[in-house]
Amino acid sequence: MHMPPPFVSGAGAAGPRLNNDRLYKFSYTTEVLVDRAKGSKDGSAGYRISSDVDVNLVWRDPSSKDDQLIQLVISNVKIKNVAPRSAKKNIFQGATTQSLLGEKKLAALERPFMVHLKNGKVSSFYCYKAEPASIKNLKRGVASLLQVQCRSGKVIENDVSGRCTVEYKAAQGQVTRTKALETCKTAETGFTTYIQVLGVSGESSSVTVFTLEDGFIKSAIAKETHILAVNARRTTAAKIVSRQSLTLVAIEAGPFEAAGKNVASVVKSLDEKLFAVGVAAEKVKSQCKGCQSLFEHWQAVQKQFEPDSLSKAIAPRSFLALIQSIRKASKDEILQVLKHSSKTALPQVVDAVTSSQTPDSLDAMLQFLNFADPKGMVLQERFLYACGFASHPNERMLQALVDISKGKIGSKDIKESVVIILGAIVHKLCQKGGCELPTVVEVKKMILEGPDSTQVESDIQMYLLALKNSLLPEAIPLFSKYAESEVGAYCTISLTALQRYDVALITDEVKQTVNRVYHQNRRVYEKNVRAAAADVIFSSNPSYMEVKNVLLSIGNLPKELNKYMLSKVKDILHFEMPASKILRQAMKDMISHNYDRFSKVGSSSAFSGFMARTADATTTYSLDILYSGSGVLRRSNMNIYGASNGALLHGLQVAIEAQGMESLIAAKPDEGEEDLESFAGMSALLFDVQLRPVTFFKGYSDLMSKMFSMSGEPMNVVKGLILLTDHSQVIQLQSGLKANAEFQGGLAIDISGGMEVSLWYRESKTSVNNRGAMVVTGNVTVDMDFVRTGMEVSFETEASLDFTTTVQFSEYPFLVCMQMDKTTFPFSESLTKYESLPSGKSYVSRRGHKQLLPGSEFPLHQENSNMCKRVFDSDW
Repeated sequence: MHMPPPFVSGAGAAGPRLNNDRLYKFSYTTEVLVDRAKGSKDGSAGYRISSDVDVNLVWRDPSSKDDQLIQLVISNVKIKNVAPRSAKKNIFQGATTQSLLGEKKLAALERPFMVHLKNGKVSSFYCYKAEPASIKNLKRGVASLLQVQCRSGKVIENDVSGRCTVEYKAAQGQVTRTKALETCKTAETGFTTYIQVLGVSGESSSVTVFTLEDGFIKSAIAKETHILAVNARRTTAAKIVSRQSLTLVAIEAGPFEAAGKNVASVVKSLDEKLFAVGVAAEKVKSQCKGCQSLFEHWQAVQKQFEPDSLSKAIAPRSFLALIQSIRKASKDEILQVLKHSSKTALPQVVDAVTSSQTPDSLDAMLQFLNFADPKGMVLQERFLYACGFASHPNERMLQALVDISKGKIGSKDIKESVVIILGAIVHKLCQKGGCELPTVVEVKKMILEGPDSTQVESDIQMYLLALKNSLLPEAIPLFSKYAESEVGAYCTISLTALQRYDVALITDEVKQTVNRVYHQNRRVYEKNVRAAAADVIFSSNPSYMEVKNVLLSIGNLPKELNKYMLSKVKDILHFEMPASKILRQAMKDMISHNYDRFSKVGSSSAFSGFMARTADATTTYSLDILYSGSGVLRRSNMNIYGASNGALLHGLQVAIEAQGMESLIAAKPDEGEEDLESFAGMSALLFDVQLRPVTFFKGYSDLMSKMFSMSGEPMNVVKGLILLTDHSQVIQLQSGLKANAEFQGGLAIDISGGMEVSLWYRESKTSVNNRGAMVVTGNVTVDMDFVRTGMEVSFETEASLDFTTTVQFSEYPFLVCMQMDKTTFPFSESLTKYESLPSGKSYVSRRGHKQLLPGSEFPLHQENSNMCKRVFDSDW
């Protein structure tokens, strides 16, 4: 018997049309797979749900053939593996759909539901309100395959994925629907790291191909793919693939159309319990049966938070896991852990609680810490630094720090740290478009007006460091003003801050100021200030005349500054920095590039090199050392940069500065440095955040007492656990299933530095020691309340980097040996895939590899190698 076509789509039909008294029998399958980015279907974890779906017309608007109410009934549901598995590895072996779903959920899934299809679009979705959200979402997934328009074009549509931009392409007998997933607006939003180099990037696609016959859906085949990868190591990646297939199997005689004026009245007359519940997916609450409480979790891992573990990968791994638990915990649960932690583990717990960045974790920290108590300085500073490194700070965190700054603070150092970190949080909020938030506006006003509002030197430095962290364009004129100050510290902070700005923001007026400082047009400056000015000139797209004037100055500078500038020029050329092109042009002029200028002796130097180069990221280092004419260190600056996909991260800067130490060795100070107070200190910048500088000694009496008690033990600059990568994303699949992606990267770090001077041997030694362990994990789970599947991909490493400078100043030019050593370090990667049922039955697949990467001494310039031989020969 010849049946009429089920969807009569005559001229001008907007979408599929159903015939009266016909039942359309479809087979439906949906499957989800998780794997590494290049994994095959057979090796994936996941499951497939298959069923029959009966569709029939319930009602049509007499005045519009494209306004239809459709009933769908799911039956014969089966849940199986996607990949072929042996019985031993098959978690679904011997299970029935009822035993997996439970009687109530299966009954809910098989209960009829209705869709209001208007011009080919699902405008309303009707089912029982009390049905579980996961069941309603699966039904919405089936309904998404009835939504199709017969003409090509771009539209905004609502479906289970949210509100998305969709493009239709119609060809003979086929319509392809491509959903721009990045445009989808959903109720559940995640967050990601502000720093691109440490972040996670994704690619996604969703394509549904409808096969039509006389305007009728014969089949709908959908494939949706999401790939998430860590930017700095793109092999640490996860892939989610979701497929749907709806195929017409048969057409039978069906129920007649119901009578009624409109959709709402027809639905009410058929079943009073049916309600319009929205087309977009509902949030599914995941229930954790038998899960550990936060306190139980803490008791199991507390040993890993002791200081001895901080250089091992177990520390950041435990840190990341604890953060996940804290994010689910209440304020009281968090306080319980803080109050029961050992004194030695507590600073690391403060790192974890603050890094969790939930309202409860912030409230717990604010209640736990007493900023009026100077004895709590270590914990207070750890809290502040963790706020500065926060992956996604909000206005509430900023407001909490503003409140602390206005309250009673027992320690002057903490007062400084609060203000300095306020600048870092302002920068991150402005990056995300929050520059006009009320609290941000308040802090901007405070730190911009700060330097001119006080005469206290340490307070001016504090505000300048806060502005350096904020990178506010409005601060550039202030930095320009303070670059010409009579106080060397103000000049150095301002010049190093200007170097961090986008070159496009450095105006000609600012360049003129920096050139005046370098060339001492208005007054004499300290050598380290002039060296910092030269760095700004070279990094700010200099003109031919600027470069030529700098070259002409070489030969007329104090002798160690001469040597430093020569070394700087050679480094720019050797490392092909942006200024190298204009520098080569200027050096063609033999007046500026002659033997007399380029043959100056001295021990100061500047050198850059590569630490690591991979397909995804490049790590570079630079070492700049400037001495006084008497052979005592003036400035040592070590930098590490990370670059990935066009984004740059200033990973680390450790600067050691010393001044006024000539009296120790009865030497004559350099020009402009005759009246400087004895001082040595260290300043660190970590992951684009400037930290509070630390002082080794200040003043002659302090210097002498330290000189005779110096043990050579380095002073700690920063120690703790830092959340580097933090990406959380809810991926609502078109099938109605939902994936959760969590990528976190943790770093345990210990940076210390020291300075020793031996008058007896006329030798000084400075050291910077960096110890670290890093773990990055990516977790993707598809968690229905009746089955859970997922994967974890991770890598971890432990490393140490030591930078030592030995100077023998018994003769001139004095001997300087710089050593930068990286020890042999382990590196491991792992991939775990799993499927599990609430009954406890599970399948787990693990793969991984470990390797030892050889240590090395980083190559510096040949001159340094020759000097080191002489230094160590003279030791014997």
